Amino acid sequence: MTHQIVVCGAGIVGLASALALARRGQRVALLAPVSTVPAADPDAYHPRVYAISPASQRFLASLGVWDAMPAARIMPVQAMEIHGDADGRVDLNAWQAAQPQLAWIVESGEVERVLMQAVRMFGIPWLPERCVGYRDGAVETSSGEWLRAELFVGADGAASPLRNAAGISHRSVPYPDTGLVAHLDAEHPHQGTALQWFRDDGVLALLPLPDTSAGPQVSMVWSMHDAQAQALQALAPEAQAAQLEQLLARAAHGRLGRLRVRSKIHGFPLALEQASMMGPGIALAGDAAHRVHPLAGQGLNLGLGDVEALARVVGERESYRSAGDARVLRRYQRARAESVFAMRLATDGLYRLFGTRAAPLAWLRNAGMQWVDASSFLKRHLIDGASRN
Repeated sequence: MTHQIVVCGAGIVGLASALALARRGQRVALLAPVSTVPAADPDAYHPRVYAISPASQRFLASLGVWDAMPAARIMPVQAMEIHGDADGRVDLNAWQAAQPQLAWIVESGEVERVLMQAVRMFGIPWLPERCVGYRDGAVETSSGEWLRAELFVGADGAASPLRNAAGISHRSVPYPDTGLVAHLDAEHPHQGTALQWFRDDGVLALLPLPDTSAGPQVSMVWSMHDAQAQALQALAPEAQAAQLEQLLARAAHGRLGRLRVRSKIHGFPLALEQASMMGPGIALAGDAAHRVHPLAGQGLNLGLGDVEALARVVGERESYRSAGDARVLRRYQRARAESVFAMRLATDGLYRLFGTRAAPLAWLRNAGMQWVDASSFLKRHLIDGASRN
C-alpha cells in the first residue's frame, strides 16, 4: 500500500505531526496501535505533566487544540525560583520580560486526548499496527504488510522501532540518575511558582498544579542518583511514600510547608541521546531524534519544535519535490540543528557543572547565580530564550 506520508507513533509528537502535516495539505496516515485516554479525574492529575513554553503554546493553538483543553486543568507559571547547592539563587518572573506567563503546566493525558480528537475530526487514517521492519523505502507492519510512502516520520519514542529498523545512527549516553515523578499535596500555596534545587543527590523540581478539593498540589520531578532512587523504589508503597516525604522535607527547606505524597511514584532512566534527524525518506522527531536531561523541562518543547519545522519545510517544498526528497529533509535537519544543539549543551552543561564537587567550582557556580539574579538584562535574555523553544 502506498501513502504520501506515514507517521509512526501516536504519542503527543506523533499525533501533532500527523495533524500539522495534514493542515499543511499533505495526505497523512498514522501507523500505531490505537490507544485511549481515560477521562480526567476531577481530584487527581495524570502522572506525567509537561511545562509548555510560549512557543509550544502558540503552535498547539495554531493546530486548534489548545483551547480544547479544559482551562481549569492548565496551570500558568508566573515565576520560577532556581536554587544552587549553596547560597546561589535566581528568581525569574514573567513580568521581567513583559510576558503574561513563563510557561503552562499541562497533563500529558489531556494533550493526547485533544490531539486524538483533532486527528479523528480531520479524517486522518489511523492504521492500528506497529512498525516492525524497514527495507528499501518500505515499512513492514506487525501484520506482515509492507507500506510505501514518500516520507515516513519516526515519532515513535526513544526506542524508535523505525529508527532502529532503518539503521539510522544513534548515540546514547546514560546519566547515573533516575527520574522520579509523583504528585504531592502542599501545605502552603505555590502561587504559580515553579521551584528547582540543584543538590548533591540530584536535581529536584516542584511544578505548580491547579488546586483540587484537597488544596494546593505540585508535581515532583527529582533526578535522583541511581543508588538512592533504587533503594527508594524497592520499598513497599507506604514506606516509599514516608521515606520520600522525609527526603523532601530536607530538600525543599519547607518552602511549601509539609509535602505529602498523593500518587504512585514513577521512575524512568535518564540519558543524553542524539540521532541523525533524517535518513532516506525518513524524518525523526521528538525522543526518536533526541533526548536531553529533564532539568530544564524542555524535552516535549523540543519535540513540538521539530513537528512545527517539519510541517513548514514539507508544506513549503517545491512542487516538483516529493515529501521525502533528500534536499527537503536536509532543510528540516538544518532548521532544528541550532535549537537542539543549544538545549543539549545547556542541559548537559548545567548537569555536569552542578555535579562537580570541587570547591572552586562550587563557589563559582553559586556566585554566578547571584550575578545573574542581580541583572535584569540577563534575566530577560534567559526568559526570551526559553520562550522560543
